[in-house]
Amino acid sequence: RWSTHIYEHLGYPHGYPQGYPEPEQEQYSAPELPPDTPRIQLRLAGDKRKHNEGRVEVFYDGEWGTVCDDDFSIHSAQVVCRELGYLEAVSWFPSSKYGKGEGRIWFDNVQCNGKEKTLALCTSNGIGVSDCKHTEDVGVVCSDKRIPGFKFINSMANNSLNIQVEDVRIRAILSSYRKRVPVTEGYVEVKDGGKWKQICDVEWTKHNSRVICGMFGFPGERKYNARVYKMFARRRKPSYWDYSVNCTGNEAHVSSCKLGHAMAAKANSTCGGGTPVVVSCVPGRAFSPTSMTGFRKAFKQEQTLVRLRGGAIVGEGRVEVLKNGEWGTICDDNWSLLSATVVCRELGFGSAKEALSGGRLGQGMGPVHMNEIECSGFEKSITECFFNKESLGCSHEEDAAVRCNVPAMGFQERLRLSGGRNPNEGRVEVLVERNGSQAWGTVCSDGWGTIEAMVVCRQLDLGFASNAFQETWYWPGEVSADPVVMSGVRCSGTEMSLSQCLHHGAHLTCPKGGGRNAAGVSCSETAPDLVLNPQIVEQTTYMEDRPMFMLQCAYEENCLSTTSSETPANSYRRLLRFSSQIHNNGQSDFRPKAERHSWVWHDCHSHYHSMEVFTHYDLLSLNGTKVAEGHKASFCLEDTDCEEGIEKRYECANFGEQGITVGCWDTYRHDIDCQWIDITDIKPGDYIFQVVINPNYEVPESDYSNNFMKCRCRYDGHRIWMYSCHNGKAMVHQPLVERQFYIIHAVLLRCSTTLLDLKDNSTRK
Repeated sequence: RWSTHIYEHLGYPHGYPQGYPEPEQEQYSAPELPPDTPRIQLRLAGDKRKHNEGRVEVFYDGEWGTVCDDDFSIHSAQVVCRELGYLEAVSWFPSSKYGKGEGRIWFDNVQCNGKEKTLALCTSNGIGVSDCKHTEDVGVVCSDKRIPGFKFINSMANNSLNIQVEDVRIRAILSSYRKRVPVTEGYVEVKDGGKWKQICDVEWTKHNSRVICGMFGFPGERKYNARVYKMFARRRKPSYWDYSVNCTGNEAHVSSCKLGHAMAAKANSTCGGGTPVVVSCVPGRAFSPTSMTGFRKAFKQEQTLVRLRGGAIVGEGRVEVLKNGEWGTICDDNWSLLSATVVCRELGFGSAKEALSGGRLGQGMGPVHMNEIECSGFEKSITECFFNKESLGCSHEEDAAVRCNVPAMGFQERLRLSGGRNPNEGRVEVLVERNGSQAWGTVCSDGWGTIEAMVVCRQLDLGFASNAFQETWYWPGEVSADPVVMSGVRCSGTEMSLSQCLHHGAHLTCPKGGGRNAAGVSCSETAPDLVLNPQIVEQTTYMEDRPMFMLQCAYEENCLSTTSSETPANSYRRLLRFSSQIHNNGQSDFRPKAERHSWVWHDCHSHYHSMEVFTHYDLLSLNGTKVAEGHKASFCLEDTDCEEGIEKRYECANFGEQGITVGCWDTYRHDIDCQWIDITDIKPGDYIFQVVINPNYEVPESDYSNNFMKCRCRYDGHRIWMYSCHNGKAMVHQPLVERQFYIIHAVLLRCSTTLLDLKDNSTRK
């Protein structure tokens, strides 16, 4: 009776479970080599940023050695990657890109045609014949994808080799865990020759569990109820893998651990008194297990010392560190997968799958706080790692970034794009439950904007949004997907899926209907990122009393306060003037939303407006109340100047193309019309000056949080001082009105969600 109860707990109401049928798969067959071929084994080593790249090392005659870069080519890299079980080679690097190796240089002047089954079959000087030094060690980058059904054939009979495996998974065993997303506990199984096999736990360690959890996006591991799993293993005969795993705990992927013959697993059936390996992982706060059909609020990060910025999806971005109250970046000197993993785990993700350098995810602003970082891998924070405090000279072109492993939430399976010209665009269609079955439907386009489109592209892992469409009639589509299944969508921009955004739930309201008038998006791998230089604002601020008769054009373009309409032509308006220098630190050019043919001509200033509202200028009281305001239309977006080595692309003269190139900036000088706030009616006192770029989110950017700039401002009636200017919303004294707004918004969100769930119409009303 007790065993029956256990299996009911496992999800099998009828006692002993039958074996799961495995899908038929094409089996990988090991290459047949000529009998005189040297038997070698390969691995990727060195200062790696990803597990599928590194210095090429060869095991031969009981010793690990390297390969010289002389005559090496992409064809040789292809042979190396295929021999290691990867689909193809992406690139290769000479001159010890991944550090200098040790021992013999086994191959020199290697020439392959790309079709050889092993590097030993390529033409070379002969194994062990070389005049190279380790400064010429070659490295390769292989594709992320593995060869289907790849099975490592151990021709060396040495249990210390790096054995390549096809795939690894955590398979939930207990019924309670099979219903959860993500899967956090279960058997660790290895795909070997197309079949899933368990690992014997006799030689298993906590470090191994740490690596497995990190691979699947979890920052740590925990204890589990071993008694239930032992009962399950007795009743159902496991199929054990032939190899053991020995990790240090710092590896980013199990393929980087030492893998050898498992002494306890004999005849593929016994485990020397042990049982299959089970891991129980601890998810980060953003990924707490939840039912896929249930509503879940968007994750809001707490204030930490480390953050990621500029990434397209959750778990990637430029690494920024808070030091002395100011956010700064990390220099990429010595930046490695080990240091990147410390960042990822600190932020509630798994291990790092890539350590990026060279400002690959956009350039930051402010100081470079850390350089030449060295971590042991077990630090709780990147701030605990050793770094060179004396090393200076890094620029933001060297900003470090990471891509972390995140749990599989299954979000991509509940959303799709259809009708577009390519896979990166189309009408948004959502999978929902209707009348006990699942069906695809469209999203109402009322209020649909860039922020909502950003969430869609993130959910589908397609990068950033490049456009948000409120009409999609020109895209063909299936009639079955025409009904609207989601309306009233409002996103904050931090959500991982569209279902986490505020929406009407089952109470749909969409006057225009769906189908070809439904919401649509187009996605892009890159996006611009505008950042205002706060020092320029602080250094160029001054006051001017200007006669009203010289401000007629500004008055027509609503650049003066409302009381200016009562001002006689010979009277003066007091203007707070300043320059603004707007940098594009992103990965693609910033272009106006409207095409050139739809720009609006303004007779007064004799120029076109490509964006009616490009910036907002506000003067706030210390409690956050707006006391004066201004705005700037983008009548001329151009490259005023650029960083060294970057050419200007946009110029406004002669009705030219408008935009801001990556690495360039556009300067609006203080003496241009509307480059001010009208402070004629302001009383002397202390204020907060605020500038917001792209305030209506008309143009997609990789990071909207740095579009804000705030300064402290003091006005005595005759002079004005601007000081403590900062990018971002974070100031020492956050305006009270903003805090009140967040609280009210949270209350309304909770109330609206609760009301939508009520079934009684009178109560809901």
